Amino acid sequence: MGFFDKLKAGLTKTRDQLIGGIEEVFSFHSEIDDDFYEELEEALILADMGVQTSTEITERLRDEVKARKLKYTNEVKSLVKEIITDMIDYDTTDLTKDDEMNIILVIGVNGVGKTTTIGKISNQLKENGKKVLLAAADTFRAAAIDQLKVWADRAAVDIIYHNENADPGAVVYDAVQAAKSRKVDVLICDTAGRLHNKKNLMNELAKLNKIINRELPDANKEVLLVLDSTTGQNALQQAKLFKEAADITGIILTKLDGTAKGGIIVAIQQELGIPVKYIGVGEGIDDLQPFNPKEFIDALFEWKEEEEV
Repeated sequence: MGFFDKLKAGLTKTRDQLIGGIEEVFSFHSEIDDDFYEELEEALILADMGVQTSTEITERLRDEVKARKLKYTNEVKSLVKEIITDMIDYDTTDLTKDDEMNIILVIGVNGVGKTTTIGKISNQLKENGKKVLLAAADTFRAAAIDQLKVWADRAAVDIIYHNENADPGAVVYDAVQAAKSRKVDVLICDTAGRLHNKKNLMNELAKLNKIINRELPDANKEVLLVLDSTTGQNALQQAKLFKEAADITGIILTKLDGTAKGGIIVAIQQELGIPVKYIGVGEGIDDLQPFNPKEFIDALFEWKEEEEV
């Protein structure tokens, strides 16, 4: 099964929730009126797109309907798809740059699949010919270090780690020195997954960034936030907290398979202005892939074109 087919299968529950809800609204209304907009907005909210994003979609639809002088609901189905596509069509350039040292700082709370995600990205980069080094800077949880060692073995990449409860800054410092001496292409740093209060989170991330910026000032740097899509609006709240504490360059959304809350991907990009760079639709090592907005929308929207005319 190719990734698009896995994506399509993984989005079944989200598709049933979103498209099922929208289809129901269209089936009850033949003409466009205030009740139609109100029920459409409610269907979008129930699909975990959030109040702000759902309101934005319906307002954009109102504007388009008015501009095109449309009267009937069957004329606007494709417009809903176009508006949502526009909301998630962010530039998702490659994580790494050739001929440069690349550093990826991975952040997120415990339980979202952070360590597993690092392992899967490491494997992909290795297969693409990159020399990868991991830094186990989540030192407050022994299982995190052990788990990252397992993934390093699986992906056949090196790892720098200290003992449990060691200073994360010391781990990152040693990893940076090793990356320079070994001429590594990509250094990926795991970080503590505790849900800090904002001040502690900011201080800890600032310390790691200070070390990286001092030792590798010219490196290409990414800060990726890993979120669990099954938590829906909770993931959006986590993202807002982390955004206040860190200069996030991208989101990784895990566990899209088996959840009806995949609509959160639209809310995250729309409300935070941060691109989703990777999505996960399974446990396999190849089940985390770069996010392709067009593929996502095509896998999500499955109504028949002839019904739109």
